[in-house]
Amino acid sequence: MRLPFLVLTPVCVFLGMATAVVQADVILWGNLWLALAGALAAHIAVNTLNEYQDFHSGLDALTSRTPFSGGSGALIRWPDAAVAVGWAAWLALLCVGAIGLYFILLFGTAVLPLGALGVAIIVLYTRWINRRPWVCLLAPGFAFGPLMVVGTHFVLTGEYSRFAAGVSLVPFFLANNLLLLNQYPDVEADRQVGRCHLPIAYGLDFATGVYGFMTAAAMLVIVLGVDSGSLPSLCLLALLPGASGFMVWAGARRFGNQLERLQPYLGLNVFAATVTPAVLAGALLLGR
Repeated sequence: MRLPFLVLTPVCVFLGMATAVVQADVILWGNLWLALAGALAAHIAVNTLNEYQDFHSGLDALTSRTPFSGGSGALIRWPDAAVAVGWAAWLALLCVGAIGLYFILLFGTAVLPLGALGVAIIVLYTRWINRRPWVCLLAPGFAFGPLMVVGTHFVLTGEYSRFAAGVSLVPFFLANNLLLLNQYPDVEADRQVGRCHLPIAYGLDFATGVYGFMTAAAMLVIVLGVDSGSLPSLCLLALLPGASGFMVWAGARRFGNQLERLQPYLGLNVFAATVTPAVLAGALLLGR
């Protein structure tokens, strides 16, 4: 399940809750815990399914693992657990479906597009999405940004919100960056099993340029939001952890193909992707 990686999920749900509190007079608080449970189940499903499929494709035996990339390596050590991991993936996906069905019964089919896209990303991520560079780049951001933030806002208020969609662009860009940089150490291993993400298709220099662009775009969303008055000025505090993404970008430019020297920047990348939306959510609640 890669439990340390699940931290980003409650952060994005928290951000969706913050947009709902800012905009809505009435909040369906009981739905918050179901939204969180569904989001965590979705994240667990994609992690365990990825682990199961990477083991069977042989990728796990080829990667140079770091604390941030290359899978957990658990099935290399305990291959007999593969069946249990596969079952865990599908049981987590079943939980997602059950919670989604509840929200459909509660709100009607308006929530269905978010759920359907989320399930598609989970099921298709390893075997299909990872072979299409631009889809692979953007899928994580859609999952953690619009799907989680806007989805949480919807189930708390019963309405879609342009405000929530705009705020969700911050985790959208940062989650894309999170997965993008984690692909750097695995380029050769991924290539051998048929993956074709951005660093493979266009090279590390191009991928690093895209990383820098998305870091700047996430920061620009916050600045423009404050400048337009849609975000309180306190939200500028989120630029502090967000700016660490520029340090990561500089590090990736210098050490993109040197695993040992890149590894500290992989950790700093996690910090930027998780702390920035958390600070943004807190600033929204304090500044409303």
